[in-house]
Parts: sequence; structure tokens; C-alpha cells
Amino acid sequence: MGFCETIDRIIGTQRKKKLYDDYSFTIFSKANTIPEDKWTACLGNSNLFLTLKYLHAIEQLHEDSMYFRYIMVFKKDQPILASYFQINDFTADVFGDLVAGQLQEIQSKRSKLFEHYLDHNKDKVVFRLVTCGNNFISGEHAFSHSNVISKKIAFQIMNKVIEVVGKSEKLRGKISATVIKDFEEHTAVKRPLFNDKFVEFSVEPNMVITIPKDVNSIEDYIKLFSKKYRNRAKSIFKCSDGVEKRQLKYEEIKKYNAQIYELYEQVFVRAKFKLVKLSYDYFAEMQRKMPEQFEVHAYFKDGKLVAFKSAFILEDCIEAHFIGFDYAINKDLECYQNLLYDFIELSIEKKKSILQLGRTASEIKSTVGAKAEPLVCYVKPQNTVSKMILNPFISFLQPSEWIPRNPFKEEAEVSEQA
Repeated sequence: MGFCETIDRIIGTQRKKKLYDDYSFTIFSKANTIPEDKWTACLGNSNLFLTLKYLHAIEQLHEDSMYFRYIMVFKKDQPILASYFQINDFTADVFGDLVAGQLQEIQSKRSKLFEHYLDHNKDKVVFRLVTCGNNFISGEHAFSHSNVISKKIAFQIMNKVIEVVGKSEKLRGKISATVIKDFEEHTAVKRPLFNDKFVEFSVEPNMVITIPKDVNSIEDYIKLFSKKYRNRAKSIFKCSDGVEKRQLKYEEIKKYNAQIYELYEQVFVRAKFKLVKLSYDYFAEMQRKMPEQFEVHAYFKDGKLVAFKSAFILEDCIEAHFIGFDYAINKDLECYQNLLYDFIELSIEKKKSILQLGRTASEIKSTVGAKAEPLVCYVKPQNTVSKMILNPFISFLQPSEWIPRNPFKEEAEVSEQA
């Protein structure tokens, strides 16, 4: 323990270390030790998810389940790039659950020995995952750079930064894999983005809705649909008759915290890939720390909380965040689809033209007007275990096949003619 504390004292001393040429860097382990003016100077855009206010909130909420690294890069003495890492250690029992399906596909003595090892070391940390980016949010939130350097130079710097983080974390134990997430297609058009030690793979696309300028209500939005999808939307709305909807402030979120978290867990346990889990107080604390940017909306039926949604209100868009609902009544109330329409209504009310609906359930999201924006990630296996499961693991994360739906009149007509 003393050794780790010594390393933590070394990391975050604001002492610059040489990266290459005129570039140097500083590693921080705590967001509150970072000079905010210098970090902000590195952010070339208004990305809330790379602000120290947000990163500090995430760190405080999850410091018991993961730890963090913040890298600031300087060109001579000028801060020019900020990058963010989340580091997860998995015990044998948790890691075994994650890779069970992958190991079954690997017919070898080595995989059998590894399964045996996992069974007999359930409480021992066997896998470390270093994520450059944010496991709680889809999209490009791994790093940002000032306009002093080009995007091409930024990626060259990040290759070096990732190498540095890998070396520093080996002081604590062997890294199993490094993942860099998530790059949109327009960013990734000139590939490869990273060196040949990284393997590129596709993940579920981000589903995005663009709200037309002349749409001022959810009714206006539905009018753009073909008759089939208009009728479908009306039927879905009808299922929510008698459901009370209201926005919750901090004290109310605290009051309903147990029910909110139970509904969140109902969705979480059904997720295809369960890498990180929210802390118990996540929704209340995030609303308390970011009252202007984070909202939680609750849905009550006969006085009982049956669903909720959360969202980040960004400068130019709404970021749909975690949701929860009671699967026992989902079909009767059409909870999930009503939540999707309510995200659209929230975007219209807030006068935001873009709604980011995130990954998963792509086909259902397309029925309310969402379009797919492909995402790619990079992974670098760093030991025998991660190399062994890499191919089946990437195959597991590949986007599922789905049929895009076109609810809008013009697109539906064109589709039918084609």
C-alpha cells in the first residue's frame, strides 16, 4: 500500500517529464490537483465530459471501483492537449463472467487452464483494463487539443501518451489491455489512427436524431411521420395514459434513490456488455454537482415509480443518459418507447437541434427517427490472456445486425419505391 501511495505522490506533482521533441507531459491521479486554467486551455471545444467539474464528479462517485489518470501535454511551456483515462481492475469472478462466452469459443488446453485458474482465484485481481476515454458516455471523450496543433499531431502525441500511461501503470501491476474509445466515422476516415500495436474494431453505432428547425412540439415532430408510424406513435402515447411525469431535483432523487437504482439495475443486468456499474448515489450526486447540466425525470403509475430517464443538457444538444424501467409492466405501458419520445420532447423544449440517443436498441431507436453514426475503438492486448481472448472478444462487441427503419414521410416513400 505504501508503494502505491508513493507512486501517487510522484504522479500529480505537476513536474513535467519529456515526451518527445518539444513536448512534455504531466500525469495527475486526482482531478482537484489539476490547474484548471491550463487544463481548460487544452480543450479545443466545449466538451462538458472533459471539463474538470464533470471529471471530478465522476471520480468522487467511483473512486472505490476504479481509478483515474489525467494527462496534460505541453509544447514547451504551453498546455496543448488533455487526455483522460479510466482504469478498472477485475477480480477473477467478475472477469470470468465477462469472458465466459469468449472462452467457450476457444478450444485449447490454455483456455481450459485459464478457466481452472479463474475458478480457484475468484477474489484475486486477474485483469486490468486501461480505457482512454469514458466508459459511462458514448463518443469522442478520450482527449482534446488546442488549435495550436493539428488533429494529426494530436494523434501522434496520443500514441506517445498511451505508451507513457502503460509504463507508469506497470509500476502497480501488469496491464492486460488498453482500449481507446470511441471515434466517429468522420474522425476515423484516415486510418489507422494509432500505431500497429492497436487493433481497430467497430462497436454499436451512436443513434442520433436531428430535430428540424420548424418543429416546436412533439406533435409537430410526429406530423413528419408516414401514416404507419404516426399511428404507431399515437398507440404508444396512449399506453402511457395515467402515467405522471415530473422532473426531480436533488432532494426528490435522494427520496426515491432506492427505487431509481433498482430500475436502473433492471436495465443494467440485461445489457450485452456490463463493464462498469454506476455508483448507488450517482443520479442524486450528479444532479447536485451539475444542476444546470444534468436532469432526472421520473414516471409514476398509481403513485409508484415505474420508470426514469436522465439526460445531460449540453450547449448544442441533448445527451440521453441512463434510464430505468420496470420490465414487468414495460409491454403494457410501452415504457421504453415512451422514454424515447420523451427524450425527443425534451430536446424540442430545450431548443436543441441534436439528440444523442447513444448505443444499443438501434432498430427501435430508428423507428423514432434516429440515424446511425458508426463508431470505432482501438484495443492493444498486453499479455497472453488478453491476446488469447482478443478475437472472440472483438467478435462479441461487433454491432448486431439490424434493419434501419424510416418513419418520415419522404424517406418512407423513397424506401418503398426502391
